[in-house]
Amino acid sequence: MENEKSTSLNRRDFLGKAATAAAGFMIVPRFVLGGKRPDGTKYLAPSDIISLGFIGTGKQGRGLTTSFLGTNEVRIVGLAEVYKAKAQLTLDRIKAHYEKNTQLGKYNDIPVYNDFRELLGRKDVDAVVIATPDHWHAAMAVRAAQAGKDIYCEKPLALTVKEGRAMVKAARKYNRVFQTGSMQRSWPEFRQTAELVRNGYIGQIKQIKVNVGPPPKPYDLPAEPIPDGLDWSAWLGPNMPVAFNSELAPPLSKDVFPNWRNYKEFGGGMVTDWGAHMFDIVQWALDMDNSGPVEVIAPDGKEHPFLTYKYDNGIVMTHEKWDWSNAIHFIGTEGEIKVQRRKIETTPVSLATKVIGETEKHVYKSENHYKDFLDAMRKRSKPICDVEIGHRTASVCNIGNIAYQLKRPLQWNPKKEKFKGDKEANALLGRDMNKEWGIKI
Repeated sequence: MENEKSTSLNRRDFLGKAATAAAGFMIVPRFVLGGKRPDGTKYLAPSDIISLGFIGTGKQGRGLTTSFLGTNEVRIVGLAEVYKAKAQLTLDRIKAHYEKNTQLGKYNDIPVYNDFRELLGRKDVDAVVIATPDHWHAAMAVRAAQAGKDIYCEKPLALTVKEGRAMVKAARKYNRVFQTGSMQRSWPEFRQTAELVRNGYIGQIKQIKVNVGPPPKPYDLPAEPIPDGLDWSAWLGPNMPVAFNSELAPPLSKDVFPNWRNYKEFGGGMVTDWGAHMFDIVQWALDMDNSGPVEVIAPDGKEHPFLTYKYDNGIVMTHEKWDWSNAIHFIGTEGEIKVQRRKIETTPVSLATKVIGETEKHVYKSENHYKDFLDAMRKRSKPICDVEIGHRTASVCNIGNIAYQLKRPLQWNPKKEKFKGDKEANALLGRDMNKEWGIKI
């Protein structure tokens, strides 16, 4: 009996200790556990996987699903799309990604919402990726911030200056992490450019040439039949009604970036579409992320053959063609830098690969724009292209388009975000939106 009692107690004691050990194991920090996935990335506990909702699943949105899934740190839990065929194409891509990358776990069916507000209403959505045409950005981002979602929004950030400022205010009011999709800031050739300029390696900057395409034009396309599965009214959203044309929302048979960006009701032409990338790098290099130019001069065929910006430090920037497309040419007193995607050339030549010293000026370093956003979400910090930065860059583009439209010089106050003594120009800093989808700007 004594041995049986002893054995029973020992077994009970063992089970109790085992339970305690199991409980302790459950709260061991994951970094103690260590381990990597088969693809070499670090293991993340399920609680660290971020749940994303996608708003807009056209060509850019589809690409972004791959970029975010490629981080191995997210799960896409919902889509909002008003064109059913494009939503299905994106679902197929996501499913295929899960099949090829088993470390992501099992693919589960992803719901598609015609009304993005249903996606915002889900408590399990940590953040949304907005990849819609520009005319929707502000109306969606402000509502997303109000719903408590962090936000990744494509560039150009806003169709107008006032909409951009409304996005900044909403992000700050609701303490949201907000990344602008200007991913060039996470690319090495542009970081090198910014640090070379900031450290004076080409001397005092005298001139900057930015080669991007033309400004937008008013919408003038003929009406075409609305395709099955497209909610045209929802596509227009806050805008006034116009006739559908497939250039705005091309069919799946055309794997192209749609041309809504060329019409001022929906975009800002190439001045904002590519300019939001290239003017952004200029702003970064000049340490102007919280400011901007003080003057913008429309081409006059005389002293100013090109759209010209002037900063208060005397630096002049022109929107003009030169040898490289979608590129920037910095001209300094002691050298030059030419940069475009995947290419940088410098004078002196050695500057292109110059290692910037530890004690010199450095910019925020990100090597993956999408991971940077996710890291900022976890830290509750500002990412490399915070909403204020995206707004300031879009503003440079937008005031340039206003100068093109009015065909005259404009004095800009970047602190007040108004033109000096020019009611006509200031009236173009915002736009009318309908009552259903519009926001206060």
